[in-house]
Amino acid sequence: MIKAEWKQLLTTRKMIVPMIAILFIPVLYAGMFLWAFWDPYANMDDLPVAVVNLDEGAEMDGVELQLGKELSDTLIEDQTFKFTDVSKKDADKGLENQDYYVVIEIPENFSQHATTLLDENPEKLTIVYKPNEGYNFLSAQIGETALDRIRTEVNDKVSSTYAENLFDSIAEMGDGFGDAADGAGKLHEGSGKLADGADELKGYLETLAGSTVTLADGTAELAMGAKKAAGGAQELNTGLGTLSEGSNKLLEGAKAASSGSGELKNGITQYTDGVSKLAESYAKIAEKENEFNGAVGTLSEKTKELNGAAGQLATGAANLNAGIQGAAAQLQPYLVALPPEQQEVVGAALNQLLQGSAELSTGLQGLSGGTAALAEGAAELQGASGQLAGAHGEALTGLNELNGSSSALREGANSLASGNSELATGLVEFSKGVADAQKGSADLATGLTSLTEGSDTLQEGTGTLATKSRELADGSNTLVDGTLELDDGVLTLQEKLAEASDTAKEVNPTEKTYDMAGAPVNVEQNGINHVPNYGTGFAPYFLSLGLFVGALLLSIVFPLVEPALKPTGAFAWFSSKVTVLGIVGLIQALISVAIVVFALGMEVVNMPLFILTAIITSYTFIALVQMFVSIFGDAGRFVAILILILQLTTSAGTFPLELIPKPLQIFNILLPMTYSVSAFKSAISTGDIAFLWTNNGILLGFMVVFLAITFGYFALIFKKRHSKETVEA
Repeated sequence: MIKAEWKQLLTTRKMIVPMIAILFIPVLYAGMFLWAFWDPYANMDDLPVAVVNLDEGAEMDGVELQLGKELSDTLIEDQTFKFTDVSKKDADKGLENQDYYVVIEIPENFSQHATTLLDENPEKLTIVYKPNEGYNFLSAQIGETALDRIRTEVNDKVSSTYAENLFDSIAEMGDGFGDAADGAGKLHEGSGKLADGADELKGYLETLAGSTVTLADGTAELAMGAKKAAGGAQELNTGLGTLSEGSNKLLEGAKAASSGSGELKNGITQYTDGVSKLAESYAKIAEKENEFNGAVGTLSEKTKELNGAAGQLATGAANLNAGIQGAAAQLQPYLVALPPEQQEVVGAALNQLLQGSAELSTGLQGLSGGTAALAEGAAELQGASGQLAGAHGEALTGLNELNGSSSALREGANSLASGNSELATGLVEFSKGVADAQKGSADLATGLTSLTEGSDTLQEGTGTLATKSRELADGSNTLVDGTLELDDGVLTLQEKLAEASDTAKEVNPTEKTYDMAGAPVNVEQNGINHVPNYGTGFAPYFLSLGLFVGALLLSIVFPLVEPALKPTGAFAWFSSKVTVLGIVGLIQALISVAIVVFALGMEVVNMPLFILTAIITSYTFIALVQMFVSIFGDAGRFVAILILILQLTTSAGTFPLELIPKPLQIFNILLPMTYSVSAFKSAISTGDIAFLWTNNGILLGFMVVFLAITFGYFALIFKKRHSKETVEA
């Protein structure tokens, strides 16, 4: 029966020609598919892509940026695709007319957005990607992959540019720190002098405070003495009035007074001596008051000068505080670029400097207020002193007049003693002298009253002066402490600025540094089981597909059940069919392997096992098709096609199994193409022998089961159709 099957096959033209064609069906499927998709990325330079550059350029730190033109030129020179520089109108028209698969549009603000990194609201660089997905979906996907690479290159370029500007700024910042350190050194010298001056001012103010206390005590005693003198002047004026009345009565009773003229002479002598001494005392008081008035005038002038100097010092301290705050604000952008440790140190120094300058300004403001109050009190003291001097002058004039009248009174008393004949004349002159003395004593009382009022004002002013001078002295302590803190802070600032300058100068960037900052990460791909191209990757899938289609078409040309002659037994009948199918399956597998390896040049890890896997796969698929077609006829062929469709979607030959719908994943382990694809992958790429034999073993298991079922079917129909004929023969 085997011989008859081959004879019928080889001698029947209608069978031999289709059979020969069927031998190349796996090659047509596997070979053509693999040839078409062998390495599609090798021909991407023929894929037309339009580039539209609308970028208007920009300027950054005096450097002109034309990132759009640079990107367009780079793309055209690189020729990853067939890039063409066209206008926006032509690009849109070409995309609609399917002249271009993709349009890459660089907008007008492309370079401008690159300059906004340090702005409050930075703008990202945008590239407009326009694919015609309806024209070819895969071209759009490939274009997106290329666009990711373009975006990476643009990011690297922009980051490198920013890095170059950043390192230039760090160098300039280092120079600025050096200049700031020099300025801080000069500021340290000035703050040292300020501290020394504040210490001297503190000593002067303490001396002034002590002197004003003494002055206040003296003015209190002066006020008390002036009050007592005023009381005495009032009593003197009253006594002179009484004396004037008595002199009139004395004129009438001159004769009666002759007996008491001796006593009167003695009293008048004592009185005139007292007046003379009082005049001498008031003369000395006038001299002292003149000296005091001069000293008070000098004090008023000096306090005004002190107030002016304190005001200038307060203004300077305020300017110093404002300058330090401005410098701190200007240093903030540079502090951000420093390492965190240096930011903390420099920030602490700046805060200490700001605190010291603020305390200095506050202390000097208090000093200025105290000196102003001191100047006001000194001016009031000078006015009161002038009034006191005027009152004492008037009192001295009256005493001098009284002293002159006392001489006349003494002469009258002498005359009275010498004779009563001259008494009337002497009494007239005496009355006149008493009247003048009364007038002078009245003036003296008035002057002493003014002196009392002036001494009260003087006492109040010196009290205020003493209080304010003490406050001024206390404020000078705060001033001294603040200037010392300021000096320490400025010294710390100088040291830290010098350190920052040295650190910034250690940065010496190069082009490699800019590239590192722009693209700090490289991806090193160290994969295993390298697959050089799409063809090699898809070979397991397309080989399995071709061999299955070959088995399916074989069932159309070759009769799988109808014998070439009358069967003599079930096994002989079955063997005659299997022998032909086995030889055809072997030839199909060998032709497929030869075309893929030698014609397409696919590299295989293990050639013997690759050939063996192709043969096992071919036999398994032929056994599957033989079983269904033998049992069910055309319906079985339809079932085989359904199985082929399920295998194509669930065998994980293209996309990973995890990416297909879960309801379809259950068919993966149930169908033989899953294991043929895995076995081919092991033989072609991975070299995993154990995994290969596991999958080939499963394929052999499928084949044995299919052949056993087919043999059972042959035994069944042989028994029904030919067993009686064999027995009768």
